Amino acid sequence: MGWGIGSYALAWAIGVPGYEPPVRPLTARGLLSAARDAGAGVVQFADNLPLHELPDAELDELVRHAREWGIQLEVGLRGTSPDSLALYADLAFRIGSPLVRTLITEADMQSACRDLEAALPGYESKGIVLAIENHGLHTTDQLVALFERFHSPSLGCCLDTVNSFGALESPDAVIRALAPYTASLHVKDFEIRRVDHQMGFSVLGTPAGHGRLNWTLLREELHKSGQRPNWIIELWPPFAGSVERTIELEREWLDASASFVRGEWKA
Repeated sequence: MGWGIGSYALAWAIGVPGYEPPVRPLTARGLLSAARDAGAGVVQFADNLPLHELPDAELDELVRHAREWGIQLEVGLRGTSPDSLALYADLAFRIGSPLVRTLITEADMQSACRDLEAALPGYESKGIVLAIENHGLHTTDQLVALFERFHSPSLGCCLDTVNSFGALESPDAVIRALAPYTASLHVKDFEIRRVDHQMGFSVLGTPAGHGRLNWTLLREELHKSGQRPNWIIELWPPFAGSVERTIELEREWLDASASFVRGEWKA
């Protein structure tokens, strides 16, 4: 168990679709350096900074630097295509990642189950965990049923503390339901505010420890379940008028979040 940052902690620096690209987009090496500077022990590369696209020489160099700096690498993708999952099982095995994070991108859970049936033997043979993220498309009940159906040591949950608002579920309920299956943890804090005309609400990101996330419940439920996942910081900073100013805000949020999570992780 450790704490670290994910590529969605610095998504604006990497580049967000639909917005102007950064002047100097953050690279995989740049994310690793940011983690080292923050004192993080883990970096999770997700689908917005996919490691399978790196040339072999760059990937080997990234792994070498990670080992020199004492940083654990984790990898991730989007979707459940058996070919893609097999590719990432091989990639994880190659670089020493204990897990592969993904999310189910289709509403049809039966189709996803067929994909997992094809892919899981490869994960089990390599001793790698496939961590399915709650991303708002499916309810926690559906995800729990999925984990119980396979009951495999190589299938678990990438628990995101905020995503399931999209499935009309509160973070407290999601944490209680998914903690027993958690192999990876995305720590993301939030605030809920009324819009200015008072007719509705907005769910907004905050730096870790500056919002409404119930950190005590999170620690207690993980402890009770016996799970010890890595804590991976992710952030939802709002667009601040320009991409470069938003990148500055994102870095400020990362510094504040890393300081807070260091204390929570040790608690």
